Amino acid sequence: MTALTPAYAWLADEPAPRMLVEGLTTFGVMERPGTANNPVIMGWARFVDVPEISAAFTSDAVAWCGLWMAYVAKKAGKPVNTNSLWARSWLRWGDKVQVSEAKLGDVLVFARGATSGHVGLYVGEDDSAYHVLGGNQSDAVTITRIAKDRLLGVRNSYARAQPPNCRRIVLKASGEVSTNEA
Repeated sequence: MTALTPAYAWLADEPAPRMLVEGLTTFGVMERPGTANNPVIMGWARFVDVPEISAAFTSDAVAWCGLWMAYVAKKAGKPVNTNSLWARSWLRWGDKVQVSEAKLGDVLVFARGATSGHVGLYVGEDDSAYHVLGGNQSDAVTITRIAKDRLLGVRNSYARAQPPNCRRIVLKASGEVSTNEA
């Protein structure tokens, strides 16, 4: 794992929900535009082992935020849907959570244009944006700020009770707000 930036260094010691812990192990992985595919990212499609994903994900130039989410979910022992490569498909995954109740480790699904989307994990929020751990954010696994008005839905999946460390995290607004995560 690449070191977290100082603003998010607290996550390294956080007893976070399992999906967030698994997602953090991939922090800093990036595609290699203009060169060969990153074998780590390509390996995620093999690990997820869903034929529909493997057939559609032929290079790391294909939008891979949904693939990253599927990889993280499977590593955490969660189910993976056949169409999980597509960000907006995560609106049907797990259990619906009220937007006002988004908490550490929840899955956040955002609009990106009229029909595309982006998916990542809730790390925190400030007044105008969510801080999101996700794949294919500037071609890498990063934490970025995404405007709250783009949020389409919040999901989570806990077989038993929600872990006690799942909570709303209020963070300082710093850095640019992403407008296109590709």
